Amino acid sequence: MPKVVVYATQTCPYCTMARRLLESKGVDYELIDVGRDRALWQEMEARSGRSTVPQIFIGDTHVGGCDDLHALEAQGKLDELLKGA
Repeated sequence: MPKVVVYATQTCPYCTMARRLLESKGVDYELIDVGRDRALWQEMEARSGRSTVPQIFIGDTHVGGCDDLHALEAQGKLDELLKGA
């Protein structure tokens, strides 16, 4: 399984929904809390090109945010991406 990284804040409901979806699939992921760390927020922006949370990466693939993650699930493509296919 490729490494999964989630840039998030503790108070963001979309971050929570994205993490719950990953957890429901048994995915271990690295959570990077950018809420109180400007340097980590800037890292997230530089890596994703976006300034909103969450930002989710599966391996080298930038999935995007919560809506993007749920769209992959609805299309049946999330499991393939998580398997590294």
